[in-house]
Amino acid sequence: MSITMGQDLPLERPDAEGRAALFVPTAAIKEDVLQTIRKGAAVVGFGNHDRTLTIYYESNRFNEPGLNKWEQKARKAYERLVDNLPTVSKMTVKLEHFEQVGYINGKGITLRRMASLMRWLEQSDALDSAPAGELIQFTPPPPPKKIVAE
Repeated sequence: MSITMGQDLPLERPDAEGRAALFVPTAAIKEDVLQTIRKGAAVVGFGNHDRTLTIYYESNRFNEPGLNKWEQKARKAYERLVDNLPTVSKMTVKLEHFEQVGYINGKGITLRRMASLMRWLEQSDALDSAPAGELIQFTPPPPPKKIVAE
């Protein structure tokens, strides 16, 4: 899945149920950008009309136990993107520095280029965080408990 502006690549910040793209770095990435996002990071984002990408990334810098798997990192970055939360884990980058490997929305992840994701995780020494398959469903939160007045 090459990046084609406007065809495969979402071109605006998604709403709560909208779709964002999933990316991995290419060989053309600048070393300073790679050091910023950190190896093994999950990168989500969308295209801009000036042929750049707005990306949000999560690398689990602080070793949170709930962010050990790549898909957990992707979901965290996606939630930040959708809610437009203030974060230092965001940047605008050149299109050629990243390869689109799939999509993420509020219901799950669809990977279209698993081999590219696996290559990124292998280069990052993070194969143990790899997803089990190309389709990852997110479990919806449990419904709120009813309060019964006695």
